[in-house]
Amino acid sequence: MQRIENPPKQDWKNILKRPTQQVGDIESTVERIFSEVQNDGDNTLLKYTAEFDKVELDDLKVSSQEIEDASSKISEELKQAIKVAKGNIARFHEAQKSEPVVVETMQGVQCWQEKRPIQKVGLYIPGGTAPLFSTILMLAVPAKIAGCDEIVLCTPPDSTGNINETILYTAKLCGVTQVFKVGGIQAIAGMTFGTESIPKVFKIFGPGNQFVTVAKQIATKYGVAIDMPAGPSELLIVADDSANPEFVASDLLSQAEHGVDSQVVLVSTSKRMIEQTEEAIKNQIELLPRKNIAKNAISNSKLILVQNDKVALDLINEYGPEHYIVCVENEDFYVANTINAGSVFIGNYTPESAGDYASGTNHTLPTNGYAKQYSGVNLDSFLKSMTFQKIDREGIQALGTTIELMAEAEGLQAHKNAVTLRLKELKGGEQ
Repeated sequence: MQRIENPPKQDWKNILKRPTQQVGDIESTVERIFSEVQNDGDNTLLKYTAEFDKVELDDLKVSSQEIEDASSKISEELKQAIKVAKGNIARFHEAQKSEPVVVETMQGVQCWQEKRPIQKVGLYIPGGTAPLFSTILMLAVPAKIAGCDEIVLCTPPDSTGNINETILYTAKLCGVTQVFKVGGIQAIAGMTFGTESIPKVFKIFGPGNQFVTVAKQIATKYGVAIDMPAGPSELLIVADDSANPEFVASDLLSQAEHGVDSQVVLVSTSKRMIEQTEEAIKNQIELLPRKNIAKNAISNSKLILVQNDKVALDLINEYGPEHYIVCVENEDFYVANTINAGSVFIGNYTPESAGDYASGTNHTLPTNGYAKQYSGVNLDSFLKSMTFQKIDREGIQALGTTIELMAEAEGLQAHKNAVTLRLKELKGGEQ
């Protein structure tokens, strides 16, 4: 990790730069594959599955028999763990339901807002170096609670043409309606346009590599909504001498093992904490099965010493971390004043992996600084807010002149007439 001491503010942007490619670097590849999928559907999906996943498939859709068989291959202990996590996630997202908002803005004018489910949603579940079945819990559980009719899941197959059994078990448990063996750019394109096999969806959810992130952004050009631009995972920890450096190191490594393009950052007012954490990382990383991935990610990562809590907080808000751990004595100051973060983990006994799996909060979060303007996935992500209004005779008589004057001032006579005709009718046709 790169150690940086008291960097001047003008250097923060460069220091906090993510190890990601720019959209323009891969946009042409995404556009080409999108065009092919739009024109040739399943044939293109099968072609790129053979090219990128090294497997020839006859059928993209996972059969009901494959899903049933998957359940028998999973230990009862893991099934129970998944059910516990599902229960916590369901409870947290159920609590996010809200009642309609009803307001009489003036006598006879009633306005209200209700939420309705998005009918068709697509979930992208990365395969790659780790089968992220936990992401199914984070996406399918709130989708079911919201009442989405169709929940389509795409995930890349392994070299034998199969999907990880835990992904299939979790998909069935959470009410996913269809599962397809397709990953990467082509999966996002398939859900964007629809193919002979894959239904077109209205909104796409789920994290992925930089190619998937750009593909989701391109999908919005074709009328499909996305949850957020979610790319390589990242974690920032702020820690002082009240933190346990072994715990801090373990949290940094838990994110570093996600992928070589992940980034982890430690910000501290304590030089001793930075030194002890760095030593703990060196010791712990050698014991990890995915140590080569973690080492690559660590090479993109930073240990930053700052003068005081105020500077630390300003730097954190500038970075806008996806995951953010607060392990400091003055935790209230950081929690109250952090304005840019995806999900916050507070105290020595709140590891980031708790939110990744089972505490109940959602782990699909904005990365690459998008926490400055995007929320993480929540129940409302699967809902649309619709407004309604009903105006009675008394209401249109009270409000009508206001509308007429405003419409006339904008030069929109038909708008004015729509009110004027009603007012005349209520006055019995009087001039």
